[in-house]
Amino acid sequence: MEAAGKLKKVTAPFMMRRLKTDKSIIADLPDKIEADSFAVLTEKQAALYQRTLQKAMEDIEGVDTSSQKSLFVRQGLVLQMILALKQICNHPTQFLKNNDLDVSLSGKMALLFDKLDSIIDSGEKVLLFSQFTEMGNLLKHFITSRYGEEPLFYHGGCSLKQRKNMVDSFQNNRAHKIFILSLKAAGTGLNLTAANHVIHYDLWWNPAVEAQATDRAYRIGQSKNVMVHRFITKNTFEERINEMIQSIKKLANMTVSTGENWVGNLSNKELRELFTVA
Repeated sequence: MEAAGKLKKVTAPFMMRRLKTDKSIIADLPDKIEADSFAVLTEKQAALYQRTLQKAMEDIEGVDTSSQKSLFVRQGLVLQMILALKQICNHPTQFLKNNDLDVSLSGKMALLFDKLDSIIDSGEKVLLFSQFTEMGNLLKHFITSRYGEEPLFYHGGCSLKQRKNMVDSFQNNRAHKIFILSLKAAGTGLNLTAANHVIHYDLWWNPAVEAQATDRAYRIGQSKNVMVHRFITKNTFEERINEMIQSIKKLANMTVSTGENWVGNLSNKELRELFTVA
């Protein structure tokens, strides 16, 4: 704490930090309340997770790391494992590609419906982000089946006209309560202040990208407090990586007098190294 204080003191004169939460900068912006929401793997989901992890680790441990080329191969296998496990945590069919549209196979879907039921009953609106277009399509199917109305889905395959129409409809039509968005396609530039809830169904693990997505609702024109729900699967790598990144963000807040974008731009490998040093 003492070392962090000294670093902040000597760098502060050369940096300017502006935060939306600073009422002296934006006096009429309401509060943003962030909360981690934890899902639990179903029995079948947990079994698939464990099998996939075991096979991936066998492949990774079997790589001879004596050359630069083999290290590159190992890194690719690690990234493949992360992608596979992330998909399994979302819903097994996203990973298996077997079109088994059983909503009860995913613990995250149970958590999602619990949140959506409460939001819809309150007459409020929500932005639902996923980094996967494929998962967005699954969410669209499951939500339509449960609530009887098809939600809007904003993704990279939509034309400019479709995108504009969806934004206008969500902002102005009370009937549209749920807006599914691909993180890559909708992470910046959109004004969606009709929503006062934001759900991150799967985390990007880049705080800057996550904040930019949340800011589709938390921006000038928002009149309500914004609730941000970050979905994390307990007892999986999702929970542990989230703890690591939150620790790094805390370190950044202690030592740096400007924004946290420098943390968001680090690769997963750099994040791991930074965490180890901390």
